[in-house]
Amino acid sequence: MKIVVSGGGTGGHIYPALALIREIQKEEKNVEFLYIGTEKGLESTIVPRENIPFQSIHITGFRRKLSFENIKTVLRFLKGVRESKRMLKEFKADVVIGTGGYVCGPVVYAAAKLGIPTIIHEQNSVPGLTNKFLSKYVDRVAVCFEEAKQYFPKEKVVLTGNPRASEVLGKDGIRGRLSVGLKTNVPLVLIVGGSRGAKPINEAVLKSLTELGEKPYQILYVTGEVHYEEVKKEVDLIGSPNNVIIKPFVHNMPEVLAGTDLTVARSGATTLAELTSLGIPSILIPSPYVTNNHQEKNARALSDHGAAVLLLEQELTSKKLVECMDHILMDDKKIMEMKKSAKKLGIPDAAKRLYKLMEELVKK
Repeated sequence: MKIVVSGGGTGGHIYPALALIREIQKEEKNVEFLYIGTEKGLESTIVPRENIPFQSIHITGFRRKLSFENIKTVLRFLKGVRESKRMLKEFKADVVIGTGGYVCGPVVYAAAKLGIPTIIHEQNSVPGLTNKFLSKYVDRVAVCFEEAKQYFPKEKVVLTGNPRASEVLGKDGIRGRLSVGLKTNVPLVLIVGGSRGAKPINEAVLKSLTELGEKPYQILYVTGEVHYEEVKKEVDLIGSPNNVIIKPFVHNMPEVLAGTDLTVARSGATTLAELTSLGIPSILIPSPYVTNNHQEKNARALSDHGAAVLLLEQELTSKKLVECMDHILMDDKKIMEMKKSAKKLGIPDAAKRLYKLMEELVKK
């Protein structure tokens, strides 16, 4: 089978695509891949490093306000469709999957017009403009949240989950703890604001450092590389408790997650896929600076089922953060209930489900 994958712009679109490719490569030897992305996007550096054939087109997104730039975007879209058709014909694609981002627009649309089986994968509980547009033309819409189904044609939607969920399973949590200097016999709270960090979360943690030093649990606090030096200066003044370890970034996050009892994080789709796959309770602080406020809606998909505590950024204080952490970690019954609820929402075989969907479409 020859599979074309397209997705770009953010890691949330690229990493699920790579997780899917890796999972299929483990299972099948006779599958070829072509990844189509944008020439200047993150995918143009990340994908080739994985030794996956990569080609690019030039495309930009629509602006939500009336703008002359939107006319240019339409012209780029039409050119992108022509270029995509050429690439798809040359590669002789059997199926095309779009994992999100502007680049999926021309690529998946071109495939649909050529009669090639098509799938879009929506990671969030609220879809963006590109996937809403493409849902009219594709054969299947794969979603990660039940809440996303309402936005798409009912007959096309399939709940598959996020392929990133598969990649965190089977990791050694003890090894993960030891790799960052944590104890193996003390409950662990992982606090992370994403690869670039989150300033409001950092501020709340800094204000509560002295109090956290008296807790019977340990904290791994990942600041994000952008904020690390600033945080380190503050910590040097306050003093860092023995049970708090501060890192700018963690490269073996799946291993560390496997050894985590509670996570404090934003509510991006990839993060939630990993947490539910492992059954990790969480305190979710959605970023309010995202399209359609989708992070809050993602978070509610967990908090409404008892798998997480939702803490809005405007309500975030050091006092409230510590209270939430204590409320979960100091109550054995509470933490067990949250673990069960998170696990129920997890779809650890997401990559296999997506591949099966592709096979079914190709055989039709």
